[in-house]
Amino acid sequence: MQVLLAFIVVIPLVGAVAALLPAPPGLKGKDPDQAVLRHGVTVTGAILVAAIVLAAGFDHDHPSKMQATTDISWIPALDVRIHLGIDGISLPLLVLTALLTFLCALYSYFKMPEGPSPKAFVALLLVLESGTLATFAVLDLLLFFLAFEMVLIPMYFLIARWGGAKKQAAAWKFILYTLLGSVVMLLGLLLIGLKSGTFDMVALATDNGRGLTSSVQVIAVLAIGVGLAVKTPMWPLHSWLPDAHTAAPTVGSVLLAGVLLKMGTYGFVRILLPITPDGMHTFAPYLAAFAVVGIIYGSLACLALVRPGSKGDLKRLIAYSSVGHMGFVLLGIASMTPTGVNGALFANIAHGLITGLLFFLVGAVKDRYGTADLDTLSGATGAALYGRAPRLGGLLAFAAVASLGLPGLAGFWGEMLALFGSFDPADGLSRPAFLTFMSIAAFGTLLTAAYMLMVVRRVCMGEKHEEPQLADVQTYEFAAWTPLVALTVLAGLWPAVLLGLTDPAVQKLLAGGKS
Repeated sequence: MQVLLAFIVVIPLVGAVAALLPAPPGLKGKDPDQAVLRHGVTVTGAILVAAIVLAAGFDHDHPSKMQATTDISWIPALDVRIHLGIDGISLPLLVLTALLTFLCALYSYFKMPEGPSPKAFVALLLVLESGTLATFAVLDLLLFFLAFEMVLIPMYFLIARWGGAKKQAAAWKFILYTLLGSVVMLLGLLLIGLKSGTFDMVALATDNGRGLTSSVQVIAVLAIGVGLAVKTPMWPLHSWLPDAHTAAPTVGSVLLAGVLLKMGTYGFVRILLPITPDGMHTFAPYLAAFAVVGIIYGSLACLALVRPGSKGDLKRLIAYSSVGHMGFVLLGIASMTPTGVNGALFANIAHGLITGLLFFLVGAVKDRYGTADLDTLSGATGAALYGRAPRLGGLLAFAAVASLGLPGLAGFWGEMLALFGSFDPADGLSRPAFLTFMSIAAFGTLLTAAYMLMVVRRVCMGEKHEEPQLADVQTYEFAAWTPLVALTVLAGLWPAVLLGLTDPAVQKLLAGGKS
């Protein structure tokens, strides 16, 4: 298990280096570009298999215990250690990352985005995978920061080199926002490490803030929280997200929404809740307030984009919907209750599956129509996807109703548990304030349903006109999208699979390391 976790984190880097090297004569084939794309599918496939084996070998009777741990001294002078491990909180995120990266590599093999050589594309995809997997596996604050930053450069180049219109501006905005947030976050991490005498996240979580004064905790939460909030993204630090999503290639948008946004909320749960509980207690009402503003703001922005005549971009609309969905995650975390935090972690996974699927589908619609502009798509009587490409239309409608939180699908449970957590927040938090936040967030679910149903009506419905039939879902698209559909249904019908992993780990985390 130890070797397997280290393998999962390190092998993508080895694969990235191999992708840049000349292919051996026997593996070149007739098309070197296809050979390197096949290499990407092979490496990400091996990582996914390793992640599934790791999940199968995980001790499900003790999900609160750190498993598959490696602890090696790296920089003795700073007491920085190569400390890896997984529990019920990080395992689902690890498997989600491995799955989405494999599906993106598979999709790219058949539908490579327009841009430079596939060699660099595959290498960047693998470096991005390694950084995200490491973020969910490391248990040292400085290693967490390094892994957190490692994903920025590959995502910058994926947007800047393989993106669409205004890609350079969007890539620069992405990198500047996230780097500025990270500088502040590093100061907070150093403050915790220097004041407590260790950077070990397990030891710090067990100490539960007893070695840090309340003022140090407040400063640390403010500094680290800003860096995590930018990546989440929390309103009003979200403005890089719509531009990045709109400009990114399809697989870039899938990974950005499905994996990178989860790194911010994971940091809140793994670092701030257990290590600085007093600081989180101080800031929880403000975090909840920003979260519900984000829910309403994201929904209103989507309603404005979907309105006829607004020239709204469908990719941009899905990006703004992410601001709202991640607001529910932050609201659950701000409640500081097991129910709310479990809801946040569930919503994280559900958002990764559903929004990943949505970006795949919007990319497919854009490929077929040559645009993602809603007014152009709907035309005079509607894009009529149901009539022109029924399977694609059906999948888009499925993803839309999953995104609005239909009971029986994955999107429902996380949002409901986050609202329940706000209904009865942790001791010491103002219940009237959180009841107000809960009511506003519940209204946000109605707005979400409104704009998602309008998207379905404008893109999927309408009369079949004289235009020729569109190509319906291709075999490789079925292969890339079916796992996301199946897992969205499975998580919706059997939430205990995920909650059984997260709940004991969350209970231990909030109890100060005691099971």
